[in-house]
Amino acid sequence: MGSQNGEECVRDELRTLFLFEDLSDEQLEILCEAGSIHTFPAGPLSQEGEPATCFYVLIDGELIMSKRSGGVDIQTNQTSQRGVYFGAWSAYIPGEEQSYQASVRLTKPSRCFVLDSNDFAEFMRTQFPMAVHLLEGHLVGGRRQSQIIGQREKLLALGTITAGLTHQLNNPAAATARATSDLRETVGKMRHKLAMLANGKFTPEALRVLVSIQDEVAEQVAKVKSVELTALESSDREDAIGDWLEDHEIVGAWDYAPTFVDAGLDTDWLERILASVDEVDATASLQGALGWLKYTIDTELRMNEIAEASKRISALLAGAKQYSQMDRGAYHNADVHELLRSTIMMFGDQIGHQGKGRPITLVKDTDRSLPELLCYPGDLNQVWTNLIDNAIQAMNGHGTLTIRTARENEDMIRVEICDDGPGIPEDVIDRIFTPFFTTKPFGEGTGLGLDLAWRIVVEKHHGNMSVQSKPGDTRFIVTLPLQAPAPITPTPGELSAAGTE
Repeated sequence: MGSQNGEECVRDELRTLFLFEDLSDEQLEILCEAGSIHTFPAGPLSQEGEPATCFYVLIDGELIMSKRSGGVDIQTNQTSQRGVYFGAWSAYIPGEEQSYQASVRLTKPSRCFVLDSNDFAEFMRTQFPMAVHLLEGHLVGGRRQSQIIGQREKLLALGTITAGLTHQLNNPAAATARATSDLRETVGKMRHKLAMLANGKFTPEALRVLVSIQDEVAEQVAKVKSVELTALESSDREDAIGDWLEDHEIVGAWDYAPTFVDAGLDTDWLERILASVDEVDATASLQGALGWLKYTIDTELRMNEIAEASKRISALLAGAKQYSQMDRGAYHNADVHELLRSTIMMFGDQIGHQGKGRPITLVKDTDRSLPELLCYPGDLNQVWTNLIDNAIQAMNGHGTLTIRTARENEDMIRVEICDDGPGIPEDVIDRIFTPFFTTKPFGEGTGLGLDLAWRIVVEKHHGNMSVQSKPGDTRFIVTLPLQAPAPITPTPGELSAAGTE
C-alpha cells in the first residue's frame, strides 16, 4: 500500500495540486495506491547525476533547485508553490537513462507526494499513451535535430577555417612558384656570364678574390633579412649605389642598384669589387664582375624566398595539425595558449597584432604560468573558433579582438574572448546560448554555434560559459577545470552487446 513508508495518500488532497486537478477518481486512486506522502526534514533530497528513482510533487514546504556548473552549484529556482514537481519527471521516455537533472534541497520540513519512477512511468504509459508518444518524439526528435544541425554547424565552421587556410597556403605556394621561375632564368644567365668570365678578362688571382667576395655576398644576403631599412634609408642607399655605378660606366646601373640594396651591399663593397678586377680592361671587367655578383645575389634572394615560403607552409600545416589534433588522442594534456594560437592562425590575414595593418587587431593579455589542461583539445578549438568567428562578425570585420587568460581558482582557468563591436541587445542576451536562437539574418546562421560551445564547455568539460556585453565591450567568458571528466570506456560486456545490435 501507499502508506507503507509514509502517510496514506488521499485522493482529494492530490486533487488540490494543479498537476492532478483534472484527473479522474480512478486515476487518482491508482496514484494513491502506488505512491505515498512523506514529510522530509530540511536538507538535500536529490542529487544531480544520481539515478532518478522517485518522482516528487511538493504539497507543503519550500525547496531550492540547483545545477552544477564550473565546479559550483548554481541556484536555478526557489519555490514554495504547491504542486511543483521534480525528480524522475521523464521516467516514461523509453530507452532513456534516467538521472536527476538537478539537485533539490529543502529549506524547511516539507511534505511531498512520492512515486517510484517505475510506477510513474507505468501510470503515464497506460493513462496517457498518446501524450507519452508525443513527448517522446519531442525529446528524442529534438535531440536528433540538434545533433544533425550541430554537425552542420561544425561543417560550416570547418568551411570557414578551410577557406582561410587555403588562402594562406596559396600565397606562399605562389611565391615559391614565382621564385622558382625567376631562379631558373637567373641560373641560365649565370651560365652565360660564366662563359664570359672564362674569356680571360680576369687574372686567376682576380677570380679567386671575386669568388671570395661572392661567398661573402651569399652570407650577407642570408643576414640581411634581420636588418630592416626604412624606406628613406633604402632610397638613399639606392641613389648612392646608382650614382657610383654610373660614375664607373656600368650599363644598366639603375637595374643593378635595387638588387644590391636588397642584398645589404653599399659602395664600400663596390670599391672592393673594383679593386679585384683586371686593370688592363677595367671597365669591361667590372661590368662582368658586377653582372656575375648580381646573378649570385638574385639566386640567393630567390632561394631565401623559397625557404621562407616553405617555412610558412610548414608552419601553417603544423598549425592545422595542432588545431585539428589529428595526430593525438581526443583526451589529453594541452596548453590552452597553444590551442588559442593554432585557432587564431586558422583565421589567417583577418587577424593580426597591432601595427600589422590587418582588419582585426589582436590584443593578448595572457597568464603564461597557467598549467596544462587535461581536456578534449579538438573540441575546445571548436569553441574558440565559434567565439572568435562570432566576434569578427559582430565587429563587421574591423575592430579589436582581445584574448585574456587567467587562473580562476585552484582548479580552474578562465579564458575571455572580447570584441569592441556594438554589443548584444539586452532583450536577447539571456537567450544567447539557447539552441536554434540566432541574431543573424535568415539563412546565415543555424543558431547552434554557441549552443555547441556551451555543450562542449559545460557538459563535456564540466566548465562554465557566460557573456557580459555593452556597446564597445562584449566578453564571452569560459572557465575550465584543470582536469575534465575522462571519456567513459565501454566494458567488454557492453562492447559485445553493441556488436549484436
